[in-house]
Amino acid sequence: MPRTDGRAADELREWRMIPNFLRHPAGSVLISCGNTREIAAATVENKIPQWMKNQKVPGGWLTCEYGMLPSSTGERSKREASAGKQGGRTVEIQRLIGRSLRMAVDLERLDEMTVTVDCDVIDADGGTRCAGITGAAVAVALACRKLNLDPSPFKELVAAVSVGIVDGVPMLDLCYEEDSRAEVDMNVVMTESGRLIEIQGTAEGAPFDRKQLNELLDLAEAGLKKIFALQRETLESAL
Repeated sequence: MPRTDGRAADELREWRMIPNFLRHPAGSVLISCGNTREIAAATVENKIPQWMKNQKVPGGWLTCEYGMLPSSTGERSKREASAGKQGGRTVEIQRLIGRSLRMAVDLERLDEMTVTVDCDVIDADGGTRCAGITGAAVAVALACRKLNLDPSPFKELVAAVSVGIVDGVPMLDLCYEEDSRAEVDMNVVMTESGRLIEIQGTAEGAPFDRKQLNELLDLAEAGLKKIFALQRETLESAL
């Protein structure tokens, strides 16, 4: 079944990554998937959170902040800073990105340093959390290179992609128009070695069965293998 942009059901949007997009962070990436574009930047500081000191937790920490520019969607959104608080969606997404990236790093090897990842959406067309995780993993890998620690605290790449059921058809990498009318919407986060970190799946219409779940996971895994290859190419190009 043809999609709004002409892709096959099992076809990714066009994904691209530009490493070292910003001058100041230890690692940064401009990632685009279709019309979604996002900047991921990793900054390293020689400090750890107070709770780690209080509890005498060894090693370092990794955390994330996520945001969407007011002009990144069809209608201008109000800056959360001007509202005085973050929205629930923002908090949920930045926690997801942070959890996912901590699976990529050996925190004990960070040696009392904190890596803060900033994910800023500059153009949104669905899949911003998946783009954030995928781009941020490359930004963190680049930052870990600059630490010159042996062995490196970076363990392996992580990436994420959306899948869903639209008009009864399982589809990979949904754009906003597809996501907004999907009967099932799911985000899958995985390590390069094929282990699952998180699955966020919701039935928007009728409940879905185990067979459909397996179908969606297979679809996501096939797409993620291609995304991991792009991450590797991006890291190699930044040497």
